[in-house]
Amino acid sequence: MLVLSLRGQVQTGKIFGGRKADPHSRPYMVLLELKTFQGTTIYCDGFLISIQFVVTAAHCQARIYNVYVGLDKFKNDQPPKGIQVSRAIPHEDFNNETNINNLMLLQLSEKVNFTDHVRRINLASQGDHLPQRCIVSGWEFSRRKQMARRLREVEVTLVNRTHPAELHAYFSLGRIGPSKGDSGGPLVCEGEVAYGVVSVSTKCLKVYTKIPDYLGWIEGHMRKK
Repeated sequence: MLVLSLRGQVQTGKIFGGRKADPHSRPYMVLLELKTFQGTTIYCDGFLISIQFVVTAAHCQARIYNVYVGLDKFKNDQPPKGIQVSRAIPHEDFNNETNINNLMLLQLSEKVNFTDHVRRINLASQGDHLPQRCIVSGWEFSRRKQMARRLREVEVTLVNRTHPAELHAYFSLGRIGPSKGDSGGPLVCEGEVAYGVVSVSTKCLKVYTKIPDYLGWIEGHMRKK
């Protein structure tokens, strides 16, 4: 069994080998500012799938969530107004040791208004082929606290791997791709369709939770609102 270890990896990071995204070219992207149960502040990514629901990774669970939509850049000392989360729904079978079922749905406390800078992304419904032409996006990290984080993106190539079916994941190899702080962001392929969720990022392996395998779970919880 491949163990998808992610201990200590929920933190700000940056896209490796990427480029700055055109302003507001990824209007489904959201930045999650998380207040942890230990009292620290960390960040994850996420993406809008409706006017009131965001998808992210289950290991991005927190005590308090601030959700920022419609961003091109984020500056710590000048944050925009964040949206609170009324319900966090991590997958009930998420395994913190292996990171299997690393998926979470966030219901926002208010509905967002869709504009040219804010809109949802479609979710892939078919996962019986290996997606092509894939992009991952995330906010740039700087060790200087007041430095702006700008949205960056990078193209990744998914690879076929022999692995147990219960991993429900896509993979890309090498350093190029998402980094530690890009957890929860979308793997967008074949146009504007979300096929995966950034789950694990190491120097040699990137793992994305496979959205088509969880479409029923996502839609079922959205109907319970």
